[in-house]
Amino acid sequence: MKRVSIAGLGAIALIAALPFSGTIPGVPSLWNMSSVIASNTQHQPQVHLQLDAEKQVVQQDKENKPKITWKSLSGQAAVIPGDVLRYTISAENFSDRPVKNLTIKQPIPKAMVYVLKSATINGNTGTKIAYSIDGGHTFVENPTVKVTLPSGKVETRPAPATAYTNISWNFGTSVLPKTTIKGTYQLQVR
Repeated sequence: MKRVSIAGLGAIALIAALPFSGTIPGVPSLWNMSSVIASNTQHQPQVHLQLDAEKQVVQQDKENKPKITWKSLSGQAAVIPGDVLRYTISAENFSDRPVKNLTIKQPIPKAMVYVLKSATINGNTGTKIAYSIDGGHTFVENPTVKVTLPSGKVETRPAPATAYTNISWNFGTSVLPKTTIKGTYQLQVR
């Protein structure tokens, strides 16, 4: 039986709320220290991220049809190969300003495989979900791989689930003040 630490699978967020204008946000300039500090504290949006995990439970209903439910997991959870876990990333903008260009990137642990087409989003229009098959260096909506056939011909095909290494949600132009958006995805234990 494999044990996977749910707490160890944290969400990584890139928040590009301030445009770069030759200065580093939060680091005061020696020439204009007071205005840089004041502008950064006034314009820095605040986002709270939370990652929750659930384990898929399949039971038979009265008509012997499979019924899927989800059991909440926390801390150290025992899972076995074949178990499907659903992760929910919540991003709450609790400031009074929109957050622009919010992107959340989540790695897929080596002990797990992404369940194809399981990533979803709710709470924000214009969101794009992208995937990486190169350890998070590049993201595309539909990853592909080149396959050499026995004849020697090379074809481009959709990447298999085992190739996926990261998932990314780009929440569009902005996340409105006082709102929470959620992204979900499923992984299967190898």
